[in-house]
Amino acid sequence: MGIIGRHSFELCSRPRIISSASYVGDKEGKGPLRECFDKICRDDTLGLDSWEQAESRMFESAVRVALAKIKRQSDDLSCLLGGDLLNQIISSGFAAREIRAPFIGLYGACSTISEGLMLGGMLVDGGFAELAACAASSHFSAAERQFRYPLEMGVQAVPSSQRTVTGAGSIIIQAAGEFRPGAGNVFEHVALTGGTIGSVEDFGITDANNMGAAMAPAAFKTIKTHLSDYSRRVEDYDRIITGDLGIFGSDMLYELLRGEGIEIADRHEDCGKLMFSPEQNVNCGASGCGCAATVMSSWFLPKIESGEIRRVLFLATGALMSPVSSLQGESIPSIAHAVVIEHID
Repeated sequence: MGIIGRHSFELCSRPRIISSASYVGDKEGKGPLRECFDKICRDDTLGLDSWEQAESRMFESAVRVALAKIKRQSDDLSCLLGGDLLNQIISSGFAAREIRAPFIGLYGACSTISEGLMLGGMLVDGGFAELAACAASSHFSAAERQFRYPLEMGVQAVPSSQRTVTGAGSIIIQAAGEFRPGAGNVFEHVALTGGTIGSVEDFGITDANNMGAAMAPAAFKTIKTHLSDYSRRVEDYDRIITGDLGIFGSDMLYELLRGEGIEIADRHEDCGKLMFSPEQNVNCGASGCGCAATVMSSWFLPKIESGEIRRVLFLATGALMSPVSSLQGESIPSIAHAVVIEHID
């Protein structure tokens, strides 16, 4: 691994992404990407006693399915990196209890999957792991209970709000030295090649119903830093993919970057804008740890594998707030970690 510029790095061995899996809820399973997901649950409790238990089960299932695709088991993992939105990351922690692999718990809010890929790539590239799983999950009902209002209150969503995705996504990284073409991998041509560590940004947004505005400054700072550190242009990437800025947050990101002479609108895609169709009435789009995790694992990785997309900058964004901080009147700081994912012939 090598340092590039001030906050970026290169993964010199190019760790391979060899498998992925996604598990989503009923509403997500009726959206534009419904044919891409591995599993869709029609009952958001999965027959369990709580939404929190259901989310943990989805996390566990996403990891196990990704491993099963390449005929591996949890015992083969060097480590599992994962997180979610709930207090003490209980969904991922309880899932790790069942998976029984060495566990590194992460909290980056909705940026967790890109944080996991960044750290997982570093561990594998540095020789500290041979096979790493990165996963993240969220659940609409569990998140509403913790961060907003009980569903029974029937509170109307405001136009700037986004719907938390019910879903979990998992991505498997393998050391380049252990990679064997034709060995039953889901992906043969996808590699992590570098990235940029995000910094916490705060533009003073206090409205918890406008997460896109709170997170756009972090995406702006990370993209600007990445391009500067790597001495690259926007045109050097086929796609710049954000996690869940949604409609308003994406527009705000464009304006912030234009102020620096950077134009990304024609190469940018946002997972939060892709998850649901306008007819599904979700206002500004999707959000949650499961948003970027499921869309990257099910939609973008196959496109990179096929060569339709050859180099992407992927940065999921997270709002680092809590119900307590919001009630105390604190503004909402945000973070965005970026990884470069490339097609390798």
